Amino acid sequence: MATKYIFITGGVTSSLGKGIICASLGRLLVARGLRVTVQKLDPYINVDPGTMNPYEHGEVYVTDDGAETDLDLGHYERFLSIRTSQQNNVTTGRVYFDVITKERQGTYLGKTVQVIPHITDEIKAHVTRLGESENFDIVIVEIGGTVGDIESLPYIEAMRQLRYDVGRKNTLSIHLTLVPYLAAAGELKTKPTQHSVKTLSESGLSPDILVCRSEYPLDETIRRKIAQFCNVEIEDVIASLDAESIYEVPLLMQDEGLDSRVIDKLNLPAKNADLVQWKQFVDKVKHPKTETTIALVGKYVEHHDAYKSIVEALIHGGALNDSRVSIKWVQSDYVNDENVADLLSGVSGILVAPGFGDRGIDGKLSAVKYARTNGIPFFGICLGMQCAVIEFARNCADLDGANSTEFNESTPYPVIDYMPDQREITDKGGTMRLGQYECKLSDGSNARKAYGDEFIRERHRHRFELNNDLRDTLQQNGLVVSGVNPERDLVEIIEIENHPWFVGVQFHPELKSTVNEPHPLFASFIKASLFHKEGYSNVQSEQNQPV
Repeated sequence: MATKYIFITGGVTSSLGKGIICASLGRLLVARGLRVTVQKLDPYINVDPGTMNPYEHGEVYVTDDGAETDLDLGHYERFLSIRTSQQNNVTTGRVYFDVITKERQGTYLGKTVQVIPHITDEIKAHVTRLGESENFDIVIVEIGGTVGDIESLPYIEAMRQLRYDVGRKNTLSIHLTLVPYLAAAGELKTKPTQHSVKTLSESGLSPDILVCRSEYPLDETIRRKIAQFCNVEIEDVIASLDAESIYEVPLLMQDEGLDSRVIDKLNLPAKNADLVQWKQFVDKVKHPKTETTIALVGKYVEHHDAYKSIVEALIHGGALNDSRVSIKWVQSDYVNDENVADLLSGVSGILVAPGFGDRGIDGKLSAVKYARTNGIPFFGICLGMQCAVIEFARNCADLDGANSTEFNESTPYPVIDYMPDQREITDKGGTMRLGQYECKLSDGSNARKAYGDEFIRERHRHRFELNNDLRDTLQQNGLVVSGVNPERDLVEIIEIENHPWFVGVQFHPELKSTVNEPHPLFASFIKASLFHKEGYSNVQSEQNQPV
């Protein structure tokens, strides 16, 4: 069977949730036994989001093969239980970079290089190459931005051409739009959707299915009006109402018949969708037996997308423990030793988040110290782990002034330092230690109990590492090195003695947590937090069993 391509565009306004719709449709098609992947086409000129500020773009999602990508790839992986790669995220910057490289190499044999056909051909090549890479049944292609944006036009044109290149019967166009409710008029308005479809059609790409975001249900009159003015069948007007949880969206889309319409229009052989496990997960999210509060201490907490995968991994870990996880967002800039008890009062666990730069570091150190000295379950990720090492060095190993050379190049005790192969690097994009690496876990450690395996593989994104020159000193004072990269002897996981659950990891476990497979460290962390909430002072015996 030839690979089918589904193009998903957005109109009227940004932030309608194309990524969630893509992921939800993908989940439904996977549940029907089809081999599906999702690709994001981003219209910005950055080669990738690796150099972008979290306030601009949210978190940078990292794949197994070390690609720094859009955060929507996290939704794809969490919903579909797939592993994405460099091929799943394409930016305008990358497209132009590839085309200019070919031009410099003489690939175009002296021809004038133009947007059409060269840029559009490169876009199409990225799309079809992904489809052919593993013989997928379906590639869902999310086109970033909003229809009508100048920067999105080459992608729309490329998809228009691709419909004829691979055959009209092998493609489908889905347009996500907004049907707003005007309180003054007391009704839903379809005109924005009509204009959005008109704009898309003027570019040569007419939608086959409309997914309409709305706060209120679309009655038959509204659906019929949209269908009539937008040249689609009434069954192809799909309502997407606001949901309590993003994990309900696949079920809502199934109720609306989105997957059935896709199957029919693409003439795909498919079995009935098996969503039993998904429904069980959603039920646990919506109707938990208990609740726990986790403090997330970071420098970007006013922009929650900067920690998107962490938030979702906490939800996954909570569901596995039949618990709702409430997040207390704590801005690290405002934390100090004097107010930390007040700011973190009532929480059952403390997670110190990743990041770059020295802003808010003192607050993170205060949060680490508070968790360590009060027996509160602690989880440090990347920079959070490094902060745990710095705090331990200063207060438990008598290394006054210990620091990371990222923050103080002249520190007398550089317990965190540049990795040797990072010292001479000047280019910032795609040059960190990126992607999946192996880690060997120590017997008896919380990490080993959580994973249940001796060897694991996790994704990284960092330039700094625990300094092996000071490793013995730290260990002699009670720091437990419970995970090490066997190839380079790099410290990947640290713990401390005589604490219920205190784990810092150099990698990013949140990036591998999915609905079907919640990450074991997050599940173990939530379990320890629940015990702490119940007032247990010693949970070590309970933590001996993997979650």
